[in-house]
Amino acid sequence: MLLAIDTSTRSLGIALYDGLQVLSESVWTCADHHTVQLAPAIQDILNRAGVKMEDIQAMAVALGPGSFTGLRIGLALAKGLALARNLPIVGVPTLDFMAASQPVREIPLIAVLQAGRGRLAAGRYAISRNRWHPAGELFVTTAVKLVEQIQETTWVCGELTEEERRILRRERKTVLLATPAQSVRRPSYLAEIGWQRWQAGKVDDPAGLAPIYLHYNDSIPG
Repeated sequence: MLLAIDTSTRSLGIALYDGLQVLSESVWTCADHHTVQLAPAIQDILNRAGVKMEDIQAMAVALGPGSFTGLRIGLALAKGLALARNLPIVGVPTLDFMAASQPVREIPLIAVLQAGRGRLAAGRYAISRNRWHPAGELFVTTAVKLVEQIQETTWVCGELTEEERRILRRERKTVLLATPAQSVRRPSYLAEIGWQRWQAGKVDDPAGLAPIYLHYNDSIPG
């Protein structure tokens, strides 16, 4: 049994996965109350699935980019559980499992999430062997700059405000915009990736696991 935790932004997610099915999944929005809400939410999801913490065999945690505070809280709790219970842990970049949830297309993908102050953290992805794989470095941008940069038909998904969606919808010739439902970060995909890496022996050292932070002056690559 694997427990997955995502606290990258104000959108939080927890999932339980056993390699065959998602036993339980919870996604909700909190107003910067990660510390207060996370631990009780984990206990709640365990209770609803009829699972005890003693049944958890591995942990998966979102590494970001995202909120400094949110990532710190989620990573600290996941690492604490892993160290206290001697559990293997897998860290997964947040935009990687966001991309993994998207339909396979023969066009580029850009996954985004909120980076604060009107900025977006973004990553480019391309299809290889029927799966989305990173195609370049992560970067910080805005919806306006992102639209200017996209020169070919591109699938864009992720956490966007109403105004950002309006800006991206203007470019219907080059931007295919995922719906809000398609843009939810599903912790079950984090769990699935974590499970696959755990089973392959690709686990992380809890002591050295660190969040991914982007500098706000990073610009979209040309």
